[in-house]
Amino acid sequence: MAGLNKDTPTPQDITVHNASRVLEIAFSDGRSFRIPFELMRVCSPSAEVQGHGPGQEVLQTGKREVGILDLAPVGNYAIQPTFTDGHESGIFSWDYLYFLGDRQAELWADYEARLAAAGTHRDAPMPEKAGHSCGSH
Repeated sequence: MAGLNKDTPTPQDITVHNASRVLEIAFSDGRSFRIPFELMRVCSPSAEVQGHGPGQEVLQTGKREVGILDLAPVGNYAIQPTFTDGHESGIFSWDYLYFLGDRQAELWADYEARLAAAGTHRDAPMPEKAGHSCGSH
C-alpha cells in the first residue's frame, strides 16, 4: 500500500498554516516542505480529480483561496484533508505528500501548461457538473 514502503520517509511534524495556506511537513530524512493548499487540492489523489483512468483527469480551477478545515489520520500511512470547498475524498499518503513537496516546481509548471492548453486560468470558476438538477426532467 502507498506510504508503507520501509524506505518511505515518514512525517515527524505536520503543521497547517491557515493564514498562508500551506501545509508544512518535516520528514524523517531531514527534508521539509511547505506545500500550498492549492497545489494539494488541484493534485488531489481522489477519483474526483484524477478520474478512474488515464485521460479522465478533471482540471481544477478556482482553488487559489482554498483552505483546510480538518486533517484526519488514515492509519499510519496518510492524512485525509477536508478542504473549504467541500472536497474531502483525497487520501494523501506519506509518499504522495513527499512527492508533492519534492516536485512542486514541476507540478506547478504542468498545471499552468494544462490551464493554458484548456484556455483557462487558475482563478476561473469550476464548470458546473453535468447532470440533471432536481427540477429538471
